[in-house]
Amino acid sequence: MNSFYQGAQFLTAATRFDQAPEDHGREVVFAGRSNAGKSSAINAICHQRALARTSKTPGRTQQLIFFRLDDERRLVDLPGYGYARVSESIKLEWQTHMAEFLERRQALAGLVIVMDIRHPLTDYDRQMLAWGRRAGLPVLLLLTKADKLKRGAVLAAQLGVARETAAADGPVEVLTFSAMERTGVEAVQAVLDRWLGVAGLSDGAANPDPVANEGE
Repeated sequence: MNSFYQGAQFLTAATRFDQAPEDHGREVVFAGRSNAGKSSAINAICHQRALARTSKTPGRTQQLIFFRLDDERRLVDLPGYGYARVSESIKLEWQTHMAEFLERRQALAGLVIVMDIRHPLTDYDRQMLAWGRRAGLPVLLLLTKADKLKRGAVLAAQLGVARETAAADGPVEVLTFSAMERTGVEAVQAVLDRWLGVAGLSDGAANPDPVANEGE
Protein backbone atom coordinates (compact mmCIF):
# COMPACT_ATOMS: atom_id res chain seq x y z
CA MET A 1 0.00 0.00 0.00
CA ASN A 2 1.09 3.57 -0.71
CA SER A 3 0.81 5.84 2.32
CA PHE A 4 1.06 9.00 0.21
CA TYR A 5 -2.64 8.84 -0.70
CA GLN A 6 -3.69 8.28 2.91
CA GLY A 7 -3.02 11.96 3.52
CA ALA A 8 -5.72 13.07 1.05
CA GLN A 9 -8.00 15.78 2.43
CA PHE A 10 -11.11 17.53 1.17
CA LEU A 11 -10.04 20.80 -0.41
CA THR A 12 -13.10 22.41 -1.97
CA ALA A 13 -16.24 21.87 -4.06
CA ALA A 14 -17.08 23.81 -7.20
CA THR A 15 -20.34 24.00 -9.12
CA ARG A 16 -18.70 25.84 -12.03
CA PHE A 17 -15.37 25.65 -13.81
CA ASP A 18 -14.38 29.14 -12.66
CA GLN A 19 -14.81 28.11 -9.00
CA ALA A 20 -12.08 25.46 -9.22
CA PRO A 21 -8.78 25.92 -7.35
CA GLU A 22 -5.92 27.69 -9.10
CA ASP A 23 -4.92 25.78 -12.22
CA HIS A 24 -1.39 24.64 -11.34
CA GLY A 25 0.39 21.46 -10.31
CA ARG A 26 -1.05 18.07 -11.28
CA GLU A 27 -4.52 16.59 -10.94
CA VAL A 28 -6.12 13.22 -11.70
CA VAL A 29 -9.85 13.27 -12.32
CA PHE A 30 -12.28 10.43 -11.54
CA ALA A 31 -15.48 10.10 -13.57
CA GLY A 32 -18.19 7.47 -13.86
CA ARG A 33 -21.82 6.54 -13.64
CA SER A 34 -23.39 7.34 -10.31
CA ASN A 35 -23.80 3.66 -9.40
CA ALA A 36 -20.38 2.47 -10.56
CA GLY A 37 -18.69 2.68 -7.14
CA LYS A 38 -16.60 5.80 -7.82
CA SER A 39 -16.71 7.18 -4.27
CA SER A 40 -15.92 3.76 -2.79
CA ALA A 41 -12.97 3.43 -5.17
CA ILE A 42 -11.55 6.83 -4.17
CA ASN A 43 -11.94 5.97 -0.48
CA ALA A 44 -10.18 2.62 -0.93
CA ILE A 45 -7.33 4.15 -2.94
CA CYS A 46 -6.80 6.75 -0.20
CA HIS A 47 -7.24 4.23 2.67
CA GLN A 48 -10.11 6.23 4.11
CA ARG A 49 -13.74 5.40 4.80
CA ALA A 50 -15.48 8.70 4.16
CA LEU A 51 -13.18 10.94 2.10
CA ALA A 52 -15.50 10.76 -0.90
CA ARG A 53 -19.07 10.66 0.33
CA THR A 54 -21.34 7.93 -0.96
CA SER A 55 -25.07 8.52 -1.32
CA LYS A 56 -28.18 6.37 -1.37
CA THR A 57 -29.45 8.76 -4.05
CA PRO A 58 -27.12 8.28 -7.05
CA GLY A 59 -26.31 11.45 -8.93
CA ARG A 60 -27.31 13.82 -6.11
CA THR A 61 -23.93 15.55 -6.07
CA GLN A 62 -23.64 18.13 -8.85
CA GLN A 63 -20.21 19.49 -7.95
CA LEU A 64 -16.55 19.05 -8.79
CA ILE A 65 -14.95 17.81 -5.57
CA PHE A 66 -11.23 18.47 -5.07
CA PHE A 67 -9.06 16.45 -2.68
CA ARG A 68 -5.62 17.75 -1.72
CA LEU A 69 -2.69 15.32 -1.70
CA ASP A 70 -0.02 17.99 -1.24
CA ASP A 71 0.57 21.56 -2.39
CA GLU A 72 1.01 20.50 -6.02
CA ARG A 73 -1.17 17.39 -6.38
CA ARG A 74 -4.92 16.79 -6.22
CA LEU A 75 -7.60 14.23 -7.01
CA VAL A 76 -10.86 15.46 -8.55
CA ASP A 77 -14.24 13.72 -8.27
CA LEU A 78 -16.58 14.65 -11.12
CA PRO A 79 -20.39 14.45 -10.71
CA GLY A 80 -21.81 11.01 -11.41
CA TYR A 81 -23.54 10.70 -14.76
CA GLY A 82 -26.17 8.62 -16.51
CA TYR A 83 -28.10 7.14 -13.59
CA ALA A 84 -29.20 10.25 -11.74
CA ARG A 85 -32.94 10.85 -11.45
CA VAL A 86 -32.77 14.40 -12.70
CA SER A 87 -34.06 16.24 -15.74
CA GLU A 88 -32.35 15.93 -19.12
CA SER A 89 -31.51 19.63 -19.01
CA ILE A 90 -29.53 19.15 -15.78
CA LYS A 91 -27.75 16.11 -17.24
CA LEU A 92 -26.78 18.12 -20.31
CA GLU A 93 -25.52 20.94 -18.10
CA TRP A 94 -23.35 18.49 -16.12
CA GLN A 95 -21.95 17.06 -19.32
CA THR A 96 -21.11 20.52 -20.62
CA HIS A 97 -19.22 21.30 -17.41
CA MET A 98 -17.36 17.98 -17.53
CA ALA A 99 -16.30 18.45 -21.16
CA GLU A 100 -15.22 22.02 -20.46
CA PHE A 101 -13.25 20.96 -17.40
CA LEU A 102 -11.39 18.18 -19.24
CA GLU A 103 -10.53 20.36 -22.21
CA ARG A 104 -9.55 23.56 -20.41
CA ARG A 105 -7.95 22.42 -17.16
CA GLN A 106 -4.18 22.61 -17.67
CA ALA A 107 -3.29 20.79 -14.43
CA LEU A 108 -4.99 17.54 -15.49
CA ALA A 109 -2.50 14.67 -15.77
CA GLY A 110 -4.89 11.76 -16.26
CA LEU A 111 -8.49 10.54 -16.31
CA VAL A 112 -9.89 7.54 -14.43
CA ILE A 113 -13.21 6.32 -15.80
CA VAL A 114 -14.91 4.11 -13.21
CA MET A 115 -17.22 1.41 -14.59
CA ASP A 116 -19.13 -1.47 -13.04
CA ILE A 117 -17.39 -4.53 -14.45
CA ARG A 118 -20.78 -6.13 -15.07
CA HIS A 119 -21.92 -3.20 -17.25
CA PRO A 120 -18.84 -1.61 -18.86
CA LEU A 121 -18.58 0.86 -21.73
CA THR A 122 -22.04 2.39 -21.63
CA ASP A 123 -22.78 5.28 -23.98
CA TYR A 124 -21.88 7.67 -21.16
CA ASP A 125 -18.55 5.90 -20.57
CA ARG A 126 -17.72 6.09 -24.26
CA GLN A 127 -18.54 9.78 -24.29
CA MET A 128 -16.25 10.39 -21.34
CA LEU A 129 -13.49 8.40 -23.04
CA ALA A 130 -13.94 10.48 -26.19
CA TRP A 131 -13.65 13.71 -24.15
CA GLY A 132 -10.52 12.39 -22.45
CA ARG A 133 -8.92 11.52 -25.78
CA ARG A 134 -9.87 14.90 -27.23
CA ALA A 135 -8.18 16.56 -24.24
CA GLY A 136 -5.06 14.45 -24.82
CA LEU A 137 -5.23 12.76 -21.41
CA PRO A 138 -3.95 9.28 -20.55
CA VAL A 139 -6.95 7.20 -19.47
CA LEU A 140 -7.42 4.40 -16.95
CA LEU A 141 -10.61 2.36 -17.29
CA LEU A 142 -11.24 1.04 -13.78
CA LEU A 143 -13.60 -1.95 -13.66
CA THR A 144 -15.08 -1.96 -10.17
CA LYS A 145 -17.15 -4.52 -8.25
CA ALA A 146 -15.09 -7.39 -9.65
CA ASP A 147 -15.80 -9.33 -6.44
CA LYS A 148 -19.30 -9.84 -7.86
CA LEU A 149 -17.88 -12.11 -10.58
CA LYS A 150 -15.77 -15.26 -10.67
CA ARG A 151 -12.12 -14.91 -11.66
CA GLY A 152 -12.66 -16.22 -15.20
CA ALA A 153 -15.46 -13.74 -15.82
CA VAL A 154 -13.33 -10.90 -14.39
CA LEU A 155 -10.47 -11.65 -16.76
CA ALA A 156 -12.82 -12.06 -19.71
CA ALA A 157 -14.46 -8.68 -19.01
CA GLN A 158 -11.10 -6.98 -18.62
CA LEU A 159 -9.72 -8.41 -21.85
CA GLY A 160 -12.92 -7.56 -23.69
CA VAL A 161 -12.77 -3.92 -22.62
CA ALA A 162 -9.05 -3.77 -23.44
CA ARG A 163 -9.64 -5.12 -26.95
CA GLU A 164 -12.53 -2.76 -27.61
CA THR A 165 -10.53 0.30 -26.59
CA ALA A 166 -7.20 -0.77 -28.06
CA ALA A 167 -7.65 1.50 -31.07
CA ALA A 168 -8.22 4.57 -28.89
CA ASP A 169 -6.04 7.57 -29.58
CA GLY A 170 -3.62 7.97 -26.71
CA PRO A 171 -2.76 5.56 -23.88
CA VAL A 172 -5.67 3.62 -22.34
CA GLU A 173 -5.12 1.13 -19.51
CA VAL A 174 -7.68 -1.31 -18.07
CA LEU A 175 -7.56 -2.54 -14.47
CA THR A 176 -9.99 -4.43 -12.26
CA PHE A 177 -10.79 -3.34 -8.72
CA SER A 178 -12.69 -4.20 -5.57
CA ALA A 179 -13.27 -1.60 -2.89
CA MET A 180 -14.84 -4.28 -0.71
CA GLU A 181 -11.90 -6.67 -0.93
CA ARG A 182 -9.26 -3.94 -1.39
CA THR A 183 -7.87 -5.64 -4.49
CA GLY A 184 -6.38 -3.58 -7.29
CA VAL A 185 -5.58 -0.68 -4.95
CA GLU A 186 -1.81 -0.84 -5.38
CA ALA A 187 -2.11 -1.17 -9.16
CA VAL A 188 -4.23 1.99 -9.34
CA GLN A 189 -1.86 3.82 -7.02
CA ALA A 190 1.04 2.91 -9.33
CA VAL A 191 -0.78 4.52 -12.26
CA LEU A 192 -1.49 7.63 -10.17
CA ASP A 193 2.16 7.72 -9.11
CA ARG A 194 3.22 8.01 -12.75
CA TRP A 195 0.65 10.62 -13.65
CA LEU A 196 1.18 12.75 -10.56
CA GLY A 197 4.96 12.36 -10.46
CA VAL A 198 5.14 11.18 -6.87
CA ALA A 199 8.22 8.96 -7.24
CA GLY A 200 10.42 9.44 -4.21
CA LEU A 201 7.63 11.11 -2.22
CA SER A 202 6.00 7.91 -0.95
CA ASP A 203 6.60 4.33 0.00
CA GLY A 204 6.32 3.29 -3.66
CA ALA A 205 3.46 1.24 -5.03
CA ALA A 206 3.63 -2.02 -6.92
CA ASN A 207 3.70 -1.98 -10.69
CA PRO A 208 0.23 -2.52 -12.17
CA ASP A 209 -0.56 -5.89 -13.68
CA PRO A 210 -3.51 -5.15 -15.97
CA VAL A 211 -4.42 -8.82 -16.42
CA ALA A 212 -3.93 -10.44 -13.04
CA ASN A 213 -5.83 -8.05 -10.75
CA GLU A 214 -9.15 -8.94 -9.18
CA GLY A 215 -11.72 -7.00 -7.12
CA GLU A 216 -15.00 -4.81 -6.68
